[in-house]
Amino acid sequence: MWHMRKLLAWLNKEPDLNLRLLQWAVPLFLAGSALVYELVEHSLEGGLHFTTAFMGEVLLFGLMGPIIIGFMIAWMREIVSAERRATALAQELNRDLEARVAARTAELAARNAELARANAELKQLDQLKSDFVSLVSHELRAPLTNLNGGLELALQQADSLPPGARHILQTMVKESERLTGFVQTILNVSRLEAGKLQINPGPVACLPLLQRTVEAMFPDQRRPVEWDIAADLPPLWADEVYLEEVVRNILRNADKYAPAGSPIRITAWPCDDRVQISIGDQGPGIPAEIQPYIFERFYRGQRADNVAPGWGLGLYFARRLMEAQGGAISLRSPWRDDPGQPGAEFTLTLPIAAVPEDEDDV
Repeated sequence: MWHMRKLLAWLNKEPDLNLRLLQWAVPLFLAGSALVYELVEHSLEGGLHFTTAFMGEVLLFGLMGPIIIGFMIAWMREIVSAERRATALAQELNRDLEARVAARTAELAARNAELARANAELKQLDQLKSDFVSLVSHELRAPLTNLNGGLELALQQADSLPPGARHILQTMVKESERLTGFVQTILNVSRLEAGKLQINPGPVACLPLLQRTVEAMFPDQRRPVEWDIAADLPPLWADEVYLEEVVRNILRNADKYAPAGSPIRITAWPCDDRVQISIGDQGPGIPAEIQPYIFERFYRGQRADNVAPGWGLGLYFARRLMEAQGGAISLRSPWRDDPGQPGAEFTLTLPIAAVPEDEDDV
């Protein structure tokens, strides 16, 4: 056992050289041993005679056996050499792979650091933008309030003005109100994004809110409204002020893009534990390719010259307000079978207000 260990240790030092020595030493040793053995054996049996039996045994044990052993050792040597080459190649590939991994890791770390810096800069820029917009909006609100008050006072005495001046004054009042609404929308969006817009949800009667909003939007009844309201509609759980703001925004868009005199359809029905309010117009509709972006900030998909003015904030603010109230807003266009006026239908989904147990028992 001890000699076997020493042999294995010797082979492991220089396997190729040692196997080459064994390849020649062992067959020669076996051949010599076999020849000596046969000579001694036949000499002891009655004299050395080169008979056929003697020559056969010499060829078999002294020549063929050592040759076979030599081929076997050569085969083992080739296997060891192939294994050494494979091991060296694997080690080289492993070193190359480790170098590549280290380089990629360093590159990834550098890119992550660069992305982190860019993200921090973007956050800082976004915060600066929000602060700037909020500051400008606050600064604009006071002069706009004074301007609106002065225009309203002037409009009360507009009967004494020439028709042209009266028309200009009325136009200034409308544009001033529109600009005031835009400034207020920007302020509300900034507060909402900063988490500073106060949402006060509570039970809201759906039908009175819709009727009140329609009367405020169309006091002259120039736009017909088709109603489809479920009987005994349960109250909603929402902020009444901001829900009315969302409905106003949808009605305003419907009035902008729908042909004059075409009706607006308003439906409200319960669905499981929620209520769905849908407002549909008979306008040109919204193309399918821009519908995924219609609720994004400052996005306006229609760029034609005759498009009604706007800033692309109304639907974005409506979506954020609905989400802040635990609801959602969705779009379906076309919603009519008329290819000339496919229309657009916006659906508001809000939870039903929970009824207290004592009221349910009464």
